[in-house]
Amino acid sequence: MKAQQQVEDLLAFIDDSPSAYHAVKSIVSRLKPFGFEYLDEKQKWQLKLGGRYYVVRDDSSIIFFKVGSALAETGYKILGAHTDSPGLKIKPNPVNNAQGLLRLGVEVYGGPILATFTDRDLSLAGRVSYKTAEGQVDSKLVNFEQPLLRLPNLAIHMNRNVNEQGLKLDKQNELPLIFATSIEEQLAGDYFKALLAKQMKVSVDAILSWELTVFDTQKGVFWGDKQQFYANSQLDNLASCHAGMQALLDEDVLGSVSTQVCAFFDHEEIGSESTKGANGSFLPDILRRIALATGIDGEDYHRALANSFMISADMAHAYQPNFPSAYEPEHKVTVNKGPVIKLNANHRYASESISDAHFMQWCEQANVPYQKYSHRTDIPCGSTIGPMTSAKLGIRTVDVGNPMWAMHSIRESAGVEDHIYMIRVLKQFFVN
Repeated sequence: MKAQQQVEDLLAFIDDSPSAYHAVKSIVSRLKPFGFEYLDEKQKWQLKLGGRYYVVRDDSSIIFFKVGSALAETGYKILGAHTDSPGLKIKPNPVNNAQGLLRLGVEVYGGPILATFTDRDLSLAGRVSYKTAEGQVDSKLVNFEQPLLRLPNLAIHMNRNVNEQGLKLDKQNELPLIFATSIEEQLAGDYFKALLAKQMKVSVDAILSWELTVFDTQKGVFWGDKQQFYANSQLDNLASCHAGMQALLDEDVLGSVSTQVCAFFDHEEIGSESTKGANGSFLPDILRRIALATGIDGEDYHRALANSFMISADMAHAYQPNFPSAYEPEHKVTVNKGPVIKLNANHRYASESISDAHFMQWCEQANVPYQKYSHRTDIPCGSTIGPMTSAKLGIRTVDVGNPMWAMHSIRESAGVEDHIYMIRVLKQFFVN
């Protein structure tokens, strides 16, 4: 596909993935036509050479892979990314009646730019657990595709300094989302549960609990005088997930001899410390089981890890000329100028000189431009799944990402050409 077509597909993927749960569901739907088979962690595995498989943990993290030959000698080629994005999550007892308006209480998930959630057409998506007719616990994904919620801004007449001091929202008192006019019949029962039950086609009494994300219903778009940019929510980090998936699903990649792995984790934005996060057991468990199911054990498994390489793909901060003081003067990276190698002396990124050099070579082999990024020394640097996974597994890792604007806004932007560049270099990595 050409760059424009790949980004069209990316935007459709994001629009179909309003929560991490939906992102995994979307990925699975794209894997199945390529012959990927589901593996249950509770069952014994029987893997075949060249086989294509996927494993889902708790609905919102996924690892999919192709079994290669001579694992001890060739190792794993791993692409790591994350399915979650910062934002707002609905509280367990969310409904609040405020002067005739019903509001939903939220918790802040990760580090979103809260002001960007105001005056947007918001809705809800995620996972709801319920009791079946047989008395068992089951769950369904829900997606209220139509606008359901809003966080109206305070008029400038009541906030005269907003343009000088910025919009500051109290997380407890000023983030609840308006969603209904309060009337007597709504207050008589559990109105929010009734909304969920109607959406799921189950009884109100069956609803038990939920994990629901607030999302922007506006679809992704191209913009710019030549449509050279694109905008959507969740570019951080569904754009990296899409690039890795597109690279691995290339038939030349699937036909190569190495064992290729894509590992996409939930909970990166809150530290990855969970059963399905990158700092949990998910990736080590799966790599170990691949080895065992293909007759690799003991010392040969550790040889495989030592022969492995991982790319941690997360988005990077593109230079925004309106804010020049926010950037390291000699490390400004530009949209549509190629993937970014991210470096940090305090190992907030996993890159070091050798992994850095390898990625540079793969870019050159794929005829892809590349850039290098270092954060300002006087501003705290963010991090990725790279350092924790490389430390846990002892695998050489490089941290990379495509440049983007407005990271952690509800509406982010990036460059069309960069997406195809990233896909091309990841293909090169997988077949090298």
